Amino acid sequence: MNIISQAYHQQIKQKALELGFSDIGFAVIEPLTKEEKQLRSWLDEGYQAGMAYMNNHFEKRVNPALLVEGAKSIISVVINYKPKALQNDPTAPKLARYAYGKDYHFVIKDKLNELFLYIKEHIYTSLEGRVFTDSAPVLDRAWATRAGLGWIGKNTNLIHKQLGSYILIGELISNLPLEADQPIKEACGGCRRCIDACPTDALVAPYQLDANKCISYLTIEHREALPEDLKNQFENWAFGCDICQEACPWNWKARPTQEESFQPHPELLQLSKEEWHQMDEERFRELFRKSAVKRTKYSGLRRNLDFLQ
Repeated sequence: MNIISQAYHQQIKQKALELGFSDIGFAVIEPLTKEEKQLRSWLDEGYQAGMAYMNNHFEKRVNPALLVEGAKSIISVVINYKPKALQNDPTAPKLARYAYGKDYHFVIKDKLNELFLYIKEHIYTSLEGRVFTDSAPVLDRAWATRAGLGWIGKNTNLIHKQLGSYILIGELISNLPLEADQPIKEACGGCRRCIDACPTDALVAPYQLDANKCISYLTIEHREALPEDLKNQFENWAFGCDICQEACPWNWKARPTQEESFQPHPELLQLSKEEWHQMDEERFRELFRKSAVKRTKYSGLRRNLDFLQ
């Protein structure tokens, strides 16, 4: 079948925006030659830390055609999660902003499934494919950049020109034949605020993150005791970390999210330092029942809170 028309492109984009995505772009599946070399080097350096799964399915990571049979294209979407308000107590342990509301995996997948069904019903009845969001061996930032949704900043995050980096990424990989959007130029210039701001020196070089030192990795994925040599360097982050994003000028004027699912639990932002440190498992379950914070479990959050004292 011939490539779908630009009119259908616009129809898909309009539907994505109606579903609540902040932006959408298209990319044609092709070899990720540059990214393959970067990934191999990153793994060889041991920068993946305890994330052993990053060593798995390497060929699928650099070639989504092996992940989804017959795949021709990737539709990348981003959604803004920047909250309107932050935690009230400036001395309280902090959460990464993406974890304030409902777990983004469910939010984005639900919307992507709706988009998939819409395309199949209204545009391409032979549509076959799968939707993903941070849940499979997909180099989501690489495909988002190819789809023109931003560039990779020196802190390794995707930066969108209007939304900054407080964005989450999802993909629809399918047999839909379409024309790719054009990538945009990187716009970090000589800025290195993110690198200079990292208290643990996890950003070992521009575009190079060592997860062994990353507060976000250590407070979420890491399952062992936290490294004592980083004691007093977490700057009160108990789950995740936004330090390099806070330092980025592209985030300073980015507008807050309109996504209702990302609004925080009514009591979350009110928690005092004392209430955080006195939190028991029942309270944890009440506050984070639908949150990504569940990923670290109560025992993990308890470990992190104790490490901050």
